[in-house]
Amino acid sequence: MFEAGSGGYHTYRIPALLRLDSGVLLAFAEGRRASASDTGWIDTVLRRSADGGRTWGPLQVVGASPAWPGVTGNPCPVQDRATGRVVLTLCRNRGDGPEAEILMGRAPRTVWVCHSDDDGASWSPPREITDSVKRPDWTWYATGPGHGVQLPSGRLVVACDHALHPRVVGEPADRALELADTLYRAHLILSDDGGASWRIGAVLDVAGTNESCVALLDGGVYVNSRHHGSAVRHGAWSDDGESLDRTASHQEMTDPVCQGSALAYRDEILVCHAAGPGRRRLTVRASGDGARWRELAVVTEGPAAYSDLCEVEGRLLCLFETGIAHAYERIVLVEVIDASP
Repeated sequence: MFEAGSGGYHTYRIPALLRLDSGVLLAFAEGRRASASDTGWIDTVLRRSADGGRTWGPLQVVGASPAWPGVTGNPCPVQDRATGRVVLTLCRNRGDGPEAEILMGRAPRTVWVCHSDDDGASWSPPREITDSVKRPDWTWYATGPGHGVQLPSGRLVVACDHALHPRVVGEPADRALELADTLYRAHLILSDDGGASWRIGAVLDVAGTNESCVALLDGGVYVNSRHHGSAVRHGAWSDDGESLDRTASHQEMTDPVCQGSALAYRDEILVCHAAGPGRRRLTVRASGDGARWRELAVVTEGPAAYSDLCEVEGRLLCLFETGIAHAYERIVLVEVIDASP
């Protein structure tokens, strides 16, 4: 899907996969121009498929501007069923303002949204929504990555994470890096008007919860987060995205502090994550109630990192980072076959 060194990009990272009501599949990633680094000049890129992922169109750039040679990334798309509009949330920061500077409150990290009304063929210019979804004492911010969901009410829900400014816990800014495990928090953002406006929903007040994903349940949403300072992933449940009903530490989900993806599939919750050791052995786990998890499939035993799950024509697809020497050589798409007993 995305090969390092191709298309004018040094490295591709941060996959997101969304199936539209029309049947079109959208596969997003970050195209990192000069290196594999999380900072620098980074574009959000897209490929489209009209045949269930069997063939794919050329690379498109979404949300970029020649006047912005910095980061435009963390793609997290969601579709509004009422209108068919695809809404894409993104984050931006300066190429010379990396996460460390952002955590200390010395560089900005902003939140943006754009949309498509033609199944991803063309996109609106991005517009900034930082003031409505980011509190003044939050420094770092990330949308998704992965895909969002829409509740039966029509509400759009996107999983995000942020970091508190060190002063919130009574510490100086220059201690942000060593305190990062206590500063990160996961949260949700919500839209009740098809993506026109956004606001902060539930905040997972568990120190260290970070990059998160959501799955649509019959009774609301399930949130799964990577957890800094822990070797396992964290789960949470919400009826409407406004507040959380409960949280849990998933001891079966060993994790090297890496993004994961979630999906409701055949009456179960699925979570895809790098089970380790390190960023390798990408594993899909399944649960009927979120309390007990079984290993459904090992996608690869080799290097693997970020991923996104999607159901297409009854098939379970996974878009994920992988390679031979390391996990950031390419982003591939595979069909996952249930290999559990």
